Amino acid sequence: METRLENKKVLVTGGAGFIGSNLCEKLLKQNNQVVCLDNFATGKRSNLNEFIADSSFQLIEGDIRNLDDCMEAVKGVEIIFHEAALGSVPRSIADPLTSNEVNVSGFLNVLIAARDSGVKRVVYAASSSTYGDSENLPKVEDVIGKPLSPYAITKYVNELYADVFSRLYNMQLIGLRYFNVFGRRQDPDGAYAAVIPKFVKALIDKKSPVINGDGSYSRDFTYIDNVLQANELAAVIDSQEAINTVYNVAFGQRTTLNELVGYLKEFLSAYDPAIADVEIHYGANREGDIPHSLASIEKASELLGYSPAYSIKDGLSEAIGWYWNNLK
Repeated sequence: METRLENKKVLVTGGAGFIGSNLCEKLLKQNNQVVCLDNFATGKRSNLNEFIADSSFQLIEGDIRNLDDCMEAVKGVEIIFHEAALGSVPRSIADPLTSNEVNVSGFLNVLIAARDSGVKRVVYAASSSTYGDSENLPKVEDVIGKPLSPYAITKYVNELYADVFSRLYNMQLIGLRYFNVFGRRQDPDGAYAAVIPKFVKALIDKKSPVINGDGSYSRDFTYIDNVLQANELAAVIDSQEAINTVYNVAFGQRTTLNELVGYLKEFLSAYDPAIADVEIHYGANREGDIPHSLASIEKASELLGYSPAYSIKDGLSEAIGWYWNNLK
């Protein structure tokens, strides 16, 4: 089974974002030509600093809500990695219209541009939020519940569009349902920051991170390098059984928020012992949140050859130096 993507021209939408910029970096190191399409609504120019001058890298400042921008970005491209989206459950609750415009209309533009330009393979970021109110654990791809937020609806609609486009237009579309991804280049700032960089930033500043609820809620935290592996495998797989479907991308282990804070204190205390004594505060449960999330990765393992190398502690061990150097 081929597992390495090299010597291709690829498009990464949202390439200045957290996951997108890590994808761009990995693909450039493997001698690919990489086109990045980003409007910098949430992505950062600083995420591109390490490779912006690379002759194999092309930045197109544009918006997936604009079909012309998408058509420009897909020229000569063989594979699309669609990472552009407006994330965050709370943001979608506050502004469902914009979330829908970016995540649904934008996704549809990318698919149309791919179809009209003859790009067969699109690997797109799906979401564990699609499982909604399903209480089944672990989460298995074929069993979902009702969505609990506008964001969750948009990501499920993406899967429905992908299924229809694969059937109608003979395209190869693979969705990756990410579970709580963390790692280098993840933004700790703003109201909708992901929990790990947000907690890390608070602890570095000797401030208490605020845990929603009593800390017993659990998540399947997934290190960025596991996500990069899954994207690459989805891009190169040629088995018909493995194409035109969705996969969980996770480690397959759940960690409570209380356990998470304990790990963060442990790792950060190596840099500043005073962090071990930071008091933890608790707040109300967050609207739209599910209590527990745990992925079955059996399907991805069997059909893609996915084998995540990093548990949450392994990932934090790798990432904590980056957090310390960049979030102080």
